[in-house]
Amino acid sequence: MRAVRELPPISLAELTERAALMTRVDRKYLLPRSEVHAVVARLADRLRVLEIDGQRNFRYRSTYYDTPDLAAFHAAVGRRRRRAKIRRREYVDTGATYLEVKTPTTRGGSAKQRIAEAPRTGDGPLEGAALDFVAGVLDTAGCPLPPAELQPVLRTRYDRVTLLVDDEASRMTIDTDVTWSRPGPAEDTGGAPFADLADLADLVVLETKAGTRPGAADRLLWARGHRPVRLSKYATGLALIDPDLPDNRWHRTLRAVRAA
Repeated sequence: MRAVRELPPISLAELTERAALMTRVDRKYLLPRSEVHAVVARLADRLRVLEIDGQRNFRYRSTYYDTPDLAAFHAAVGRRRRRAKIRRREYVDTGATYLEVKTPTTRGGSAKQRIAEAPRTGDGPLEGAALDFVAGVLDTAGCPLPPAELQPVLRTRYDRVTLLVDDEASRMTIDTDVTWSRPGPAEDTGGAPFADLADLADLVVLETKAGTRPGAADRLLWARGHRPVRLSKYATGLALIDPDLPDNRWHRTLRAVRAA
């Protein structure tokens, strides 16, 4: 994105040290690209951009796991206190892969636990050490492990720029070219190809990642007339693809996406 080309860089090691924020409040905004450029320009003197080997824009791919009856999705729809999101995130440009489990905290934020994994060549159900890790995190969080197997049900792909708001050690991410895909319904999810089914067109997901208090980016967005939206890349993506799924929590977001 042209808005970040002139920003000073920050290394991954320094960003992780200063603003890891594994327990945090995430606020998501759905904006046109032109508005994202304006927001970054207004905050430019407070921002640094993650740069690795001269690169500032990175490709992400996430595979989400759920039961065949989508127990995790329906727990999110019902805002159940004991719920979880399970995904395998691939940093395409670096080759790093992590298995992650996100659970809600008592203060309205989220906590993320993850382990590094070797790159994978297929997308089968979770098993072995991966399943043991997920079961351990869920047990600690008071979320029972679903009795059915956890299989890949959705994939997202997008490009991400990560920014540090230097004076408050909070982060901001900008996701562009977001697409969602699902395995073919008649194929075995263990090796089925994922076909693109939905995307955000020209809309961008801007996400702030701070403590419980809103940061500088949030305050600027609010002043420009933008408010956080409910946008779970997992739950919103499924509801966008399958109109038969309940979408009451994300109705406003889905309407904006469909109108883009």
